[in-house]
Amino acid sequence: MNDKANNGPASLGTGRRALHAQVPSLSAGEVIGLLLSGLWLAGCILFFIVLGFGKSEDAGLAGPLQFLMTLVAVIMPVAVIWVAVAALRSARIMRDESVRLSAAIDAMRSAYIQQQQGFTGTPAQASKVEQKLDEIAQVSRKTESALATFTSIRPGMPTLANPTPPDPNPAIVSEATGQATADQTSLALGTPVEDLNPPLSVEDFIRALHFPETAEDADGFRALRRALDDRRVAGLVQASQDVLTLLSQDGIYMDDLRPDRARPEIWRKFAAGERGRGVAALGGVRDRSSLALTAGRMKQDPIFRDAAHHFLRRFDQTFAGFEKNASDENIAALADTRTARAFMLLGRVTGIFD
Repeated sequence: MNDKANNGPASLGTGRRALHAQVPSLSAGEVIGLLLSGLWLAGCILFFIVLGFGKSEDAGLAGPLQFLMTLVAVIMPVAVIWVAVAALRSARIMRDESVRLSAAIDAMRSAYIQQQQGFTGTPAQASKVEQKLDEIAQVSRKTESALATFTSIRPGMPTLANPTPPDPNPAIVSEATGQATADQTSLALGTPVEDLNPPLSVEDFIRALHFPETAEDADGFRALRRALDDRRVAGLVQASQDVLTLLSQDGIYMDDLRPDRARPEIWRKFAAGERGRGVAALGGVRDRSSLALTAGRMKQDPIFRDAAHHFLRRFDQTFAGFEKNASDENIAALADTRTARAFMLLGRVTGIFD
């Protein structure tokens, strides 16, 4: 098989020389052209010998012009005949070249197929190998999704042995919260009413960022009202609502998106301030139409652009406080909210994950 492949150019060169050797010096078209040219010239000579050139009353003026017209009349048919002969010869050469090129391509294709069969076996075996690779790729994708949704069980979380959940933890942890907790017995006069409200729980925080499902979702509205009463969360909720409303004007709804899941540790890296490729998995939105529409809106609509940047800043600040007191399960639940999906979409469009 290798000898045939290596001898391919030599055999083609030999075939080319043999083909040129078989080509006659004069083709049938050239012979016909010679015969027609000879007959035409013989007829012209006979015509002028028998009839003569003729005499003109004013030979001085008509003589050179008559000679020129006669010469053109004699030579023009001969030139047309040999133009046709040259065209026929070129067509024959092109036809022979195309036949030889087709034969060379067929030989190269046969050699390539034989080499592929020598390395990978029969085409049926190759298709089986491709099917196995596809199955392995699907299993790996399922494994990544399972790892992303896997959450660690921390002390105090509800388990089968301890089904009673602990007291709700505050959703946002900050220095101000810790100081207020330490000094809550010595509140001075003039303390805002918002500071006297109990801290927003993690569950209510996540439910509020997902917004109520329907008009009858009493728990969703209750969580939303509690989130709006919290000054640190209300800004993010309002910014998210503004962005979701603007996106819906272009027919982009977060319920239609199915982003790839990112592991909780990647979310924690983002909360710690890491940006770029290290947290690229957070930009899991792959819907091309939504990305294109959002990118176009960012370039053309300054109001939408300002709202998007304001929302991204609010999400960054609020999530940094949320991550300190959230379990992996809480982070995974937050990633499924409409607010988090809007963050993934806008973050990828603005290049946060590049």
